[in-house]
This record gives sequence, structure tokens and C-alpha cells, in this order.
Amino acid sequence: MKVHRYYRCVNTKKKKLCDKKAVKKDWIENLVVAETMIAIMDDNVVRYIVDNVMEFQDRENVNLPLLMEQLEETEKAIKNMLDAIQQGILTSSTKQRLEELEQVKSDLEVSILQEEIQKPKLTREQVTFWICRFRETDVTMQDQRQRLIDSFVNSVYLFEDKMLLSFNYKDGQKTITFADIKGSDLITRGA
Repeated sequence: MKVHRYYRCVNTKKKKLCDKKAVKKDWIENLVVAETMIAIMDDNVVRYIVDNVMEFQDRENVNLPLLMEQLEETEKAIKNMLDAIQQGILTSSTKQRLEELEQVKSDLEVSILQEEIQKPKLTREQVTFWICRFRETDVTMQDQRQRLIDSFVNSVYLFEDKMLLSFNYKDGQKTITFADIKGSDLITRGA
């Protein structure tokens, strides 16, 4: 016995406000997977996603740039103290101040390492590699389809004449008209 599953409008079930007919689950999911694979195969889309990930990483961590700036200032102060010592200005207070600056530098270096360990920064190559691995997705396997959709698809809106597919990246919307795909085999669309 074969089971057929369908998607229905939420408003049809609860409030009877929608007269949209139920649509086969497999048909929608195959179309979403096919369109997602088309997007992943596009090098421009991959570059766009990688650029945004890199920008997001730079924006996300506010502590690391501050720590780096403090370390740079401390290193300048240490250099100034060493210059003063080389010129013959060596007192107990200059020695004490130099030791304090060395301790501050050491503490800052530890804090920077801890920050980098807590929130490691990915390289452009690592992000590109991760995204491009999805190009090898076997869309016939349910777990791989699910991972693909979870990673890239934000939402799917179904209308009478089209489907609006929103991806998990800025400006990542695609409208697919049913006139374009009626009668076509989804396998030819990249699945």
C-alpha cells in the first residue's frame, strides 16, 4: 500500500479562509531540492554567500578587535620604555612600569587566544569548501536532502500560479512559476 502525503494551507485547516488545493509533498520537495541544487552549483551564488559569511564573522566578534588594539598600544608602550632604557633612563619606576606592561601584554595575548578558541574564525577556503561539498549531495537520500534544505532553505510559499523560495542568505529569493515547470521532468532541472 502506497501512502501519499500532501501539504495544505494552514488557513484551510483552521479558519477555512483559503481555497488552495492540497499539493503533493514529494512534488514540492523535489522542486525545492532541485532549485537549491541549481543555486549551489552557481559559482556566483557561492562567492556571494562566502563574502557575506566573511563579513558577518568580522562584524560578530566585537571583543577581539578591542583586544588586538589594546595589545598594539601595549606593545608601543613597551617599545617606548625600552627606548628610554637604551638612552640611559633606568630607574626603579621605569623597571616596574616595564614589568607591568609585560604582564599586561601577556594577559592580553591569553585573552586573544581564548577569544579565538571560543569563536574560531573560518577562512574563505573553509567556507567555500563546506558549501561546495553540497554539490555532491545525493538527492535520492532523505538525510542528505534534509541537510541541504536545513542549510540553505528558509521558507517556501506556495501560490496558485507560483512558488516563492527563500534561501538563508540576503536577497536569496527565487520565484518559480508553475507555467515554467508544468509538464517538465524535475530531474532535468538539476536534481
